[in-house]
Amino acid sequence: MSVPVFRFAPSPNGRLHLGHALSAWLNYDAALKRAGRFLVRIEDIDQIRCTPGKQRDMLEDLHWLGLDWEKPVYRQSDHFALYAAALQTLEDKGLAYRAYLTRSEIKAFVTSYEASGKVWSRDPDGAPLYPGDEAILSRTQLAERREKNTQFAVRLNMQAALNEVKQSLSWWEGASQWPEKQQRWMKGTRIAADPSIWGDVILARKDTPTSYHLSVVLDDARQNITDVIRGQDLYQATAIHRLLQDLLGLPEPRYRHHRLILDGNGAKLSKSTSATSLQALRAAGWNASRVLKEVGMFQSPSL
Repeated sequence: MSVPVFRFAPSPNGRLHLGHALSAWLNYDAALKRAGRFLVRIEDIDQIRCTPGKQRDMLEDLHWLGLDWEKPVYRQSDHFALYAAALQTLEDKGLAYRAYLTRSEIKAFVTSYEASGKVWSRDPDGAPLYPGDEAILSRTQLAERREKNTQFAVRLNMQAALNEVKQSLSWWEGASQWPEKQQRWMKGTRIAADPSIWGDVILARKDTPTSYHLSVVLDDARQNITDVIRGQDLYQATAIHRLLQDLLGLPEPRYRHHRLILDGNGAKLSKSTSATSLQALRAAGWNASRVLKEVGMFQSPSL
């Protein structure tokens, strides 16, 4: 068997919190227990929010937690050409297209549609499925936006993509309980993947070279990631990732989706909602051991 490869891949657009600590240590711990490799990936597609200072802060937090990883660190901003080539492949196959509707236009359309009591389908994250440019724009309006090269999103043509797939899609999901012994690691089951519930997902934008969905499968393949351990909030997204892996001829890693760390209101921690950061906990006198106990990491071999 090949050496297992794990990764921790946050976006450095804010300080890391307890949820990040759990995810990072689950990957690091798994790599140690299985004599594998542990990588850190900096997902800095958003060049405005993901500043060099925030990247340094993130790596400082990980060092403070006691993690060590292979160098150099993989930065997405160094691989824009990789994403562009994959996007072009999908466009050449007729599996991706430029979509010109704005968020406000989509919202107004869905609001009007549902005013009569009908329900517009939404994806697992709660966003309305893309209605298609022709549902709102006339041929003249659409041609004008194309000619002027106005803002657009590159979307996956879901129906065409599903027609391209020659086999049923599924992924390997690891056992819900963290294995204490290496021989229990492989316990899991195949999960049927239904990417259609996401509709025509965004793969890139005019001013953004890639989306999370596209970049994550390309980066995992480029880094030879064998095992993806990430939060339960990305469980449903695995269906999209399996579809893109199939369309682009990429290898399929094993997956395990761990529990989320919730705040006092039962919502998952988020950098966007100023969740208590590891930096703030450190300033309040916490040490790494206390953080790991707080998130339930009691079996860490280096503690």
